[in-house]
Parts: sequence; C-alpha cells; structure tokens
Amino acid sequence: MSGGKEMMQSSDSAISTSRWLRQLLGRAGRFTLVGGLATLVQYLLLVVLVELAAMATVLSSALAFTLSAALNYLLNFYFTFGGGARHRQALPKFVAVATIGLATNTLCFSLALLLLPYLLAQLVATLITLIGNFLLHQFWIYRESQWNS
Repeated sequence: MSGGKEMMQSSDSAISTSRWLRQLLGRAGRFTLVGGLATLVQYLLLVVLVELAAMATVLSSALAFTLSAALNYLLNFYFTFGGGARHRQALPKFVAVATIGLATNTLCFSLALLLLPYLLAQLVATLITLIGNFLLHQFWIYRESQWNS
C-alpha cells in the first residue's frame, strides 16, 4: 500500500512540475513578445532621434530605452504576468530593474559602438540585456509563490 501512495505522490509531483514548466514557458513566450514590441518601439525611437533629431547616438539609445521601458512595464504587468502583483510592489522593483537594464544597455551600446554601426551596436546591447531582465522580472518583480516554489 505504501508503494502505491508514494507512486501517486510522485505522479502528482511530475504533473505539477510539468504544469509549472508549461506555464513558465508560456510566460517566457509572452515576455518575449512584449519585449519584442518594446524593442521595436525602442529601435524606432532610436532611429528617429539619431536620424531626424540629430541627437547623439548614446543619448538617443538611453532615451529610447527609457521611453520603451514604460510600455514594457504596462504590457508585462497586465499581459505577461497577469497583474498578480500590486503596482506599489511591482513598480519600484521594475524601476530598479529598468535602471540596471539602462546601465547595461548603455555600457554595452557604448562599447559595441566602437566597432559597429549604431543599429548593430544596439542589437548587441539588447541581446545582452534581455536575459538578465527576464530573470529579474520572473523571480523578483512579479514574483508569485506559484512561479517560484
């Protein structure tokens, strides 16, 4: 009898883990979609600021990142993470992560700009910043016990 009970618990645990993994992958997909949209807005702003406003590239990159971060926050809060956290809890954490992201983006952009045209430099900076941003969003900003247990 004891073996059957252990097998059921093991089966329930496997189902729970499988469900958690599917939910995490779905959330990662939504995070990627939102990030893609915010990145598109960031790149469009970057091009407009550099090409039309003749603003310095590093300043343009930082400003475009900052403006697209507001869109990113709202879409991630409601769409990706389902508004499970409160704004007063999530927003200060998001601002901290966005500040880290801005610093990472600006540093990587500045360094890549030494070797690459500004749009390719921005691509390098974006890729480097993406991974850290997802991990901080998932496990700190929008942390829910069901996602982090």
